[in-house]
Amino acid sequence: MMAHPIRIGVQLQPQHAPDYGLIRDAVLRCEDAGVDIVFNWDHFYPLYGDSDGAHFECWTMLGAFAEQTERVEIGALVTGGGYRNPDLLADMARTVDHISGGRLILGIGGGWFEKDYDQYGYEFGTAGSRLRLLKENMARISARLKVLNPAPTREIPILIGGGGERKTLRLVAEYAQVWHSFSDLDVLAHKSAVLADHCAEVGRDPALIQRSVSWPGVEQAQQYVDAGVSLFTVGTGGPEYKLKRVVEAVQWRDEHQPEAVVGLA
Repeated sequence: MMAHPIRIGVQLQPQHAPDYGLIRDAVLRCEDAGVDIVFNWDHFYPLYGDSDGAHFECWTMLGAFAEQTERVEIGALVTGGGYRNPDLLADMARTVDHISGGRLILGIGGGWFEKDYDQYGYEFGTAGSRLRLLKENMARISARLKVLNPAPTREIPILIGGGGERKTLRLVAEYAQVWHSFSDLDVLAHKSAVLADHCAEVGRDPALIQRSVSWPGVEQAQQYVDAGVSLFTVGTGGPEYKLKRVVEAVQWRDEHQPEAVVGLA
């Protein structure tokens, strides 16, 4: 498999931080710590703790990330695929891409948190219907990105999160540059093989798709790299946004970057 550089992301979960300044400060600390990507998430309510606690919206925040940062890539891990008109979402992504100088990753998935749908007036449907909608939306996003004026600064990398073998991994094969998996090592190997089959059907090299998982800790990280993973993301929530595990992951990255990749730097 192609040797992608090992990268470290941090997901700043925009919950339980009643003052946006806490998030702004965390973004600054993450960039200073040497992370490669700063993600948020696309939910409307906290996923843990007080379910009605403080929370901020994803994409307006990404615009602020774009202006605040200079080096890191930014994106959502992941955008709810059914929350916005897909042509509008493509335009939002193109705009943040320009604001950031070409540092946006368009992370997207089928959506799953029922409270988001119910409280904001979206149809929750079923897992199958949400994935069918994501398939339709990916085609529209791809088409819209090709006709926007001005065009994106680069081919915006698309990250798709999920592990459904028939639908989600097919969309990964068709559209994504990054696949975020929620699987353990054994399941990851199986799903990577399924993804390779989908790639063969659509005429794509599966080695071009980066594998992404949550940070498993220093004890297991190398095993995931050996399985093809190159992007690890550490999650942290407000109001403290503690970065101890983030620093640990960055140090591990710097000590374990493949020699072939280091030599190209």
